[in-house]
Amino acid sequence: MRSKIVAGNWKMNKNLDETRTLLAEISAKLPDTSAEVMVAPPFVNLNGAVNALDSSVIEVVAQNMHFAENGAYTGEISANMLLHIKVHTVLIGHSERRAYFGETDELLARKVAAALAHGMRVIFCFGEELEERKTGRHFEVVKRQLKNALFPLEAVVWKSIVLAYEPVWAIGTGETASPEQAQEMHAFIRQTITERYDHTIADAVSILYGGSVKPNNAKEIFSKPDVDGGLIGGASLVADDFTAIVGAI
Repeated sequence: MRSKIVAGNWKMNKNLDETRTLLAEISAKLPDTSAEVMVAPPFVNLNGAVNALDSSVIEVVAQNMHFAENGAYTGEISANMLLHIKVHTVLIGHSERRAYFGETDELLARKVAAALAHGMRVIFCFGEELEERKTGRHFEVVKRQLKNALFPLEAVVWKSIVLAYEPVWAIGTGETASPEQAQEMHAFIRQTITERYDHTIADAVSILYGGSVKPNNAKEIFSKPDVDGGLIGGASLVADDFTAIVGAI
């Protein structure tokens, strides 16, 4: 059975004191659930978050990492650095990294390979821009992103991959893909993986939806058969909203 996952991407928000406060609120309000619950604070707060959640079921994950082991990469963080503070999962390929920092499919392929080589779990993000959706190229774009970054991988490593489909036009805009649009794309993603690998891998991989998920739409989105949870942005910064979304799954 595929894992159900709700992951909160905090982006560039919350200082350390605010991080501890929010984690305490989330922990106190977290409903009983069989889903995996994750939070991704900024780099400087990862260690504090790990310590704050030492006895919690909530996993702390990183928002990004570099592909190199070490070296002259000012401002970057390596897999070993993350593992040393007990962070074992990393987001790679978020649309904001692609848009604002020029991350290409080729660069992301190197990051994914480096994370997997260190035994980390990868939440790989991908999705189309508004113009690509309007011109009917959304399936083509998603297939290309998967093919370039993930399809060179051997089948055995897919047990360590989670996918996060995020239509870029629905991130931070208040717009949301309809549950039917989300299901259509998630089903397409599984079919694309089946064509490259097989049904076993396609049916086993968790595919999250990311794009303005809120408490009032989460249950309907999560009810779709190929949607296995959500990568949550703004709503993950409010304890009541985030825990309500966890409850919806």
